[in-house]
This record gives sequence, C-alpha cells and structure tokens, in this order.
Amino acid sequence: MKKNIAVFVSGGGTDFQSIIDGVKAEQINAVIKLLISSKDGVYALQRAKNNGIPFYVFKKSDYLDADSLYGDIDLLLKENNIDVIILAGYLSIVPKSFVAKYYGRIINVHPSLIPKHCGMGYYGMKVHEAVLASGDKISGATVHFVDEGADTGAVILQKEIPVMNGDTKEALQERVLQAEHEILPRAVGLICADKVKLSDGKAVFCE
Repeated sequence: MKKNIAVFVSGGGTDFQSIIDGVKAEQINAVIKLLISSKDGVYALQRAKNNGIPFYVFKKSDYLDADSLYGDIDLLLKENNIDVIILAGYLSIVPKSFVAKYYGRIINVHPSLIPKHCGMGYYGMKVHEAVLASGDKISGATVHFVDEGADTGAVILQKEIPVMNGDTKEALQERVLQAEHEILPRAVGLICADKVKLSDGKAVFCE
C-alpha cells in the first residue's frame, strides 16, 4: 500500500523535486499529499503547482506561538492521513511536542556529514562556510530521523563528497545538493517500503 507523505520546505525546493521525481520513477511507493512551506513566494510552491500537489503556507508571523502554528499543521496532516513527513530544506525548528506525535515518521536532510557541522545555527550556506573554514577534506549530505534535538536523530543514509582546492561555498553547496538529491529519495523510498525504521534511537534496516 502506498504511503501518504507530506514535504516541508522553506525555499526553492530542489530536494522536494527529487522526491517528486522519485515518486514518478516508482522509486518511492507513495503519494505526495501535501507541500507545506514556511514562506510565501518560494519556488517550491510553483513546483507543487506544476505537479498538481496541494500546498499550504504556514508563517510564524501569523501565529501567537509555535504550538498554535503546529497545532494547525497537525490537523491538516491528520485530515490527509499522512504517514511520513519529510523536512526538505525546512528552516524552522519543529517543536518537541510535534516531533513526539510523529516520532519515527519524520526525516530531515542536512548538508553535512552529521555529527560534523550541524545543530543550532548550522543551516544553508552557513554549513558550507563552516566546512571550508575547518579545512575538512570531505563533506557530504545526511538523511536522518528527526528527534527532539537539532540534527541529533539517527542517521539513515550519508554520502561523502570531496572538498576541492579553491572551493567556494557556492561550488561546495552545488555538489552537496547533488548528494542530497541522490540519498533523500532513496531514504524516503526505504521508509515507504518499510525497509528502515527507528528502534531504540537507531535506524534499523529490515529485509
């Protein structure tokens, strides 16, 4: 049976597009029921329009607090029988109460090799700036389960990419994005096929 998935974004949605492509290629046995954005006017919304995917914008500025915002999101997810949530370039911190409701069913993609260059304050281009400043020779991307911490959940998949001599943060970002687009749909496909699950705080692969 196909899983119902919701994708959360804050920007252009290239990771979202990789999931769309994975579903179309039958790499992912799922239906993308919803796109949820934290911002108006981002290109991810156009990607949803182009593919007939319902989309909604939930802005922090429209709510008194995070609990009320994520309460409304939770209602929408329940109305659509969502099985799996994918944070794909979603730049908002998800409240612990929301994570608890969907624990084991929320994943995130991060543009570094966790546990390096992750946690509070490490997002977007700041991650690549930190990698270059550290002198690391390897970077990459990580897909992990979401827990109550910031980028502390169990790792599902990682892909390494080399840091080149003379790399700019933009050049590094582009190669890391390519890694994200490879491992994110693969991880979503595994979850939707019940081939990976969260057990005792670790990602366990099943036959």
